[in-house]
Amino acid sequence: MKRLVWLAVWAFVLFATAVWGQQPWSADRANAWYQQQPWLVGANYIPASAINELEMWQADTFDPRQIDQELGWAEGLGMNTMRVFLHDLLWEQDAPGFKQRIDQFLTIAAKHHIRPMLVLFDSCWDPLPKLGKQRPPMQGVHNSGWVQSPGAKALEDPSQYPRLKSYVVGVVATFANDSRILAWDVWNEPGGFQYGYYEQQEPKNKIELVKALLPQAFEWARSANPSQPLTSGLWEGDWPSVKGPTPMEIIQLRNSDIITFHNYSWPEDFERRVVWLEGQHRPIICTEYMARSAGSTFDGVLPVAKKHHVGAINWGLVSGKTQTIYPWESWNHPYVLDQPQVWFHDIFRADGTPYRTSEAQLIRNLTGKSGSSVQ
Repeated sequence: MKRLVWLAVWAFVLFATAVWGQQPWSADRANAWYQQQPWLVGANYIPASAINELEMWQADTFDPRQIDQELGWAEGLGMNTMRVFLHDLLWEQDAPGFKQRIDQFLTIAAKHHIRPMLVLFDSCWDPLPKLGKQRPPMQGVHNSGWVQSPGAKALEDPSQYPRLKSYVVGVVATFANDSRILAWDVWNEPGGFQYGYYEQQEPKNKIELVKALLPQAFEWARSANPSQPLTSGLWEGDWPSVKGPTPMEIIQLRNSDIITFHNYSWPEDFERRVVWLEGQHRPIICTEYMARSAGSTFDGVLPVAKKHHVGAINWGLVSGKTQTIYPWESWNHPYVLDQPQVWFHDIFRADGTPYRTSEAQLIRNLTGKSGSSVQ
C-alpha cells in the first residue's frame, strides 16, 4: 500500500510538471549525467576559521590558503566533492567580488580533484543574518553562528524577492557551464523551523512562505539553463510514510533533477530510505549524514552507500568555529566544563590529524585511496 501511494504521488508529480511548465531533467538525462560521475564522496565544507557562510566568503575573511590546505586533506581521503553554502547577502554586498571568490574557490577545489555542490538557500539556524564581522562562537554550542538565507525579514517581504531572484540567476548563470561545479542545491532543509533559541525571530508562517518561494527559486535557477543538475534534499520526518509526502516534499521531488536526502540515523534506516528512493529511478546522493552519537557513522553508512552507488556527503570536514563536534542538544546543555565523549560531526582536527585514524583509513579504502596518506 505504501509503495502504491508513493507511485501515485510520483505520477502526479510528472503530470504537474508537464501542466505547469516546469522543466526538470528527464530521468534518462539525469541517469546519463550520473553515469559520467565517479562514486561521489565528500563533506559539507566550511573552513575551520569561519563560523558561517558569510565569514567564509566575505572579502575580509575569505582565506584561500586555508581552503587549499583543508581541501588537500579531503583529497588525501579520496573525496571528490564538497557541499558548500552560499548566501544572498553576499551577492547584495559585492556581486563581482563574490563571483571572483567563488571562481577562486573552484580553482582551488579543481586542483584537488574536487567538484563542489553549491547551496543557494538555507532554512537552518539564525534567521537574522547580518553582513560584516560575525559574532564569536558560543562556548560549547553546536553551529552557534550559522545563518539562514534568506533571512526572516527578506522571506516575509515580497519586495525583496527580485533581489533574491537576481542573486540566484546571477550566480547560476555565471557558472552555468562550469565543469568544476557538480550540482546546485537550491534550498537546504526548506521550511525548517528553529524551535527554542531562535523561535521568537522566526516568521510564524515560515513553512507557508517557503512553500510559495521554493518553486520560484527552482524556476530562477533553471532560467539560467545550467548544465549541472538542480536538487533540494528530502530531510524531515519518517519518509516515506503511509500518508505520502508532505506538500514541501512534493515541491522538492517535482523540481529536482537528481534526488538528494539527509539521514542522521542508523545504517538500517539509511538503507531503508535508499531502497525506497531507488524506485524514483534517478541518481541519489545523501547530502548530509554522519552523527556518531546518533548512530550515523562512517563504518555503518558508507559501505551501504557504496553498495547502492549512492553519493555520500557527511557533515563536517575540519573541526573549527562551527563547533559541530558538539551534538545538537548542546543548545540546551552547552559543553562548558567538559568535552563530548564522542565527536558528533567532523573528520579532522584543526592541525589536519584525523579524529579517528580508523575512520580515515576506512574512507580511503572505500574510495580507492588506500596506500596514500592523509596530508
